[in-house]
Amino acid sequence: MNRRDVLKAGVAAGALGLAPRLASAQVNFSPTPRGWRTFVLTTKVEPVFATRAWIPLPTFVASDWQQPGATSWTGNAKRAERVGDPRHGAEMLEVEWAADQQNPVLEVTTQVRTQNRSVRPGQGSVAPLSEDERRFNLKATALLPVDGLVKETAEGIVRGKTKDVDKAHALYEWVVANTFRNAKVRGCGVGDVSWMIKTGNLNGKCADLNALFVAMCRSVGVPARDLYGIRVVPSEFGYKSLGAGSANVTKAQHCRADVWLAGSGWTPADPADVRKVVLEEPPTNNSMTDLKVMAARRTLFGAWEGNWLAFNTAHDVKLPGSNEDPLPFLMYPQAADKQGLIDSLDPEAFKYTITARELTS
Repeated sequence: MNRRDVLKAGVAAGALGLAPRLASAQVNFSPTPRGWRTFVLTTKVEPVFATRAWIPLPTFVASDWQQPGATSWTGNAKRAERVGDPRHGAEMLEVEWAADQQNPVLEVTTQVRTQNRSVRPGQGSVAPLSEDERRFNLKATALLPVDGLVKETAEGIVRGKTKDVDKAHALYEWVVANTFRNAKVRGCGVGDVSWMIKTGNLNGKCADLNALFVAMCRSVGVPARDLYGIRVVPSEFGYKSLGAGSANVTKAQHCRADVWLAGSGWTPADPADVRKVVLEEPPTNNSMTDLKVMAARRTLFGAWEGNWLAFNTAHDVKLPGSNEDPLPFLMYPQAADKQGLIDSLDPEAFKYTITARELTS
């Protein structure tokens, strides 16, 4: 898809709405709040060549769907301190080992309560967003521009729509219809929206596709944010692609999105997971008319399942005590040696394991 095709697709999607219709209720995907569940997330890092590490903590607070509890750690580090990113509030454990420490190791555990989310987009009586929060969630970031071709494309999609809920829904539908999940992308992607729009390469994983949605929302004046987190247990609705496959969740990171709508407040949206269902839900490579795809497409604008924990909403994260450039986001443990940051997706250079379990008693 080239640049001109991107713009044409934007106008067409805005005009048609691309609203999916379920032919029947054969697929049950209804993640409504039904009570709190408690999970324990444990991250063990063993950075053979590193002397420092930063471990993201699932401490994002949302009164209606996530309540973090106690955090503790053990290991042989000479210093471990819970710190935060002052700009975005992302919390992490900053760890430092002695230079001559053999077999550095640290294990950090956090307990979190979570539950399903479900709202009626644009309906309700949630108090308005403060002006400071509105401005903050309309800003561009290093990889999420809100002007130029991004704004031009988004304006074409929402043309004729005056309500934020209608704009957000049109953008959600456009991302679902015009992007695809690329299994070859490392990790969760990078989220370079400018590159995606300029080149017309509208593919990637969750940190790419949901970042595109967030940037376009912001560009037309609708506050939105990315939420970086990790899946912890299987989906209770039978979606193999939308849950953790085992207690080892080392590679189960997932980025979601929130859009602020008058009435419903922060409203969940996850177009990237719709594309994940298309590509990965058995038997895989499903059509857009597959019932599971249609159910996910309908549900994931306004609801999501509480089998996932949020770390933070931070972009452009400067690691405390590091001279490295800011990270696009903080969703993976990070480590550094004398030469700088180690590739967090290279298990030979930076060994870590993340496990999750549910407390049932």
